[in-house]
Parts: sequence; structure tokens; C-alpha cells
Amino acid sequence: MASLAGQLPEQAAPVPPRPIPWIEIGWFGALLILATLPILRHLVEQWATDEDVNHGFLVPLVAAWVAWGRREKIMALQLQPSWWGLAVMGWGVAQVCLGWLGAELFLQRSAVLILLVGILLSLGGAVLVKELAFPLLLLPFMIPLPAVIYNSITFPLQLFASSLAEGALDLLGYPVLRDGNILELASQKLSVAEACSGIRSLLSLSFLSLFYAYFFDTRVWMRWVLLIATIPIAILANAGRVTIAGILSEINPELARGFFHELEGWVIFLIAFIMLIGLHSAIKGILRLRGPGHA
Repeated sequence: MASLAGQLPEQAAPVPPRPIPWIEIGWFGALLILATLPILRHLVEQWATDEDVNHGFLVPLVAAWVAWGRREKIMALQLQPSWWGLAVMGWGVAQVCLGWLGAELFLQRSAVLILLVGILLSLGGAVLVKELAFPLLLLPFMIPLPAVIYNSITFPLQLFASSLAEGALDLLGYPVLRDGNILELASQKLSVAEACSGIRSLLSLSFLSLFYAYFFDTRVWMRWVLLIATIPIAILANAGRVTIAGILSEINPELARGFFHELEGWVIFLIAFIMLIGLHSAIKGILRLRGPGHA
């Protein structure tokens, strides 16, 4: 028995989990915040004052929560610090300077994310960035779109929402005449403003769709389907909001203004999210009907 025992391989001692490097995280996080404080301060001010990007407050919190949920996998990685991180950080610094000289906010704000990726590459290499890919992909949703892109999207959405609302009101028996984004009803004119274009719902719903799909479906293609589906869902939901506003304004003009108008927007957004969940459930039901291999 002694000779047999001597032939058995010795079991390797369990490797203790690597502790979270809070000092390094705090140090580099503080440096990034201090170096970009004017950019971040102006960004937070816009979150607080611009209703189109109110969801910006949630984005870094959600991204941090997702990253925290991956902490065990991250601490088990064989980190490989890369010199490419310095090159990426140099790119970020150059972009900050370029954005500052050109007074281009989007360049400055997106450069903060580039600096963050550069720091991660320097500390842990590509394996660390890959493991944090999803929370990093969420962060661009906290940055408002450039004005030229925002304006090119918003006005067509205003016209489209107005057109759909005109058809819906006419179908429901409400006489309406549309002139651009102005709906002329029997008792008053209703203007489909930028806030009612659907861009707010589209941005918030896109972010929410990624968050929802991450936790409720592991298939990458399904996540893309749900993200793309937010476009028609947001447009239809917003056209419904304009239609309801037109009906309420004929009943009582005050119902289409102020608190009731804002409440109506939240209700419609909730309905749009329910539509997204319904679409996901319908696709999964169809796949189950096709057999176990498709579910």
C-alpha cells in the first residue's frame, strides 16, 4: 500500500482567489476623473437639464453593476498588461485636445471612454477588456448624440410621428389637417415638438433593451434583434402618444399639457418596453414550436 500511495500524484493546493485591487482601482479612477473633471461636470449638468438624456445617470451605475457581477471571472483571469494601452490613452488625450480646440463636446466625452479602455489595456490587457466588453458597450449611451446627427434624426421622426398620428386620428373619426409637424384639429393646433419626436424613447429604450437581453437571453443574435426592434417600437409608441395627446386635447386642452403630458410619456414608454418583452416572448415561442434545437 505504501508503494502504491507513493505512485499517486500529489494534489495541487487550491489557489486562493486574487483579492480585488481596490487601491489600484481607486488610484486610476481618481486620476481619470480629475483629468476629465470639466468634461464630466458639463455632461452631468446636461443629464440634469436635458430630458432626452436623463437616462445618463443610470448608465454608469448599470455598467458598474454588471462589471461587479463579473468580478469572480475577472479576478480569475491571467492578466496580460499591454503597452498598447499607452497608445490608446495617447489617442484619447489627442481627441480631448482636438475636441477642446474645436469646441466639440461629443469628441471630448467619447475620449473619456477611450482613456478608460486605454487604462484597462495597460492594467490587464485584451483579456480584461474582452471580459468587460458588455459594460463598456453600455457606456456610450450616456453620451448625447452630436448636434448634427441629433437634428438629422429628430426632424424626420417629428414628421413621421405627425403623419402616423394624422392617419390614426382620421381613422378614429377626428377631423385633422397636417402641415409638416403641425396637426390642426377642430378646436386647436397641436405641434409635434422635438420632445415628442420619439428620439428620447428610442435612446432610452435601446439602452434598456441591451440591459434586458443581457439578463434574459444568452443568444447574441437575439440581443441584436431586440436592439433593432426598438426602432419601430419607439416610433409606433410615440405616434400613439401624439394620437392620444390629440384626442385628449379635444376633450380638455389641459390634459395635453404639463403634468398630464409628462405622465402620458412615461406610460407610453412603459407600454413600449412591454411591447419589447412581448416580442421577445413571441420569438422564443416560435422557436420552441420549431423544436428543441431552435429554442
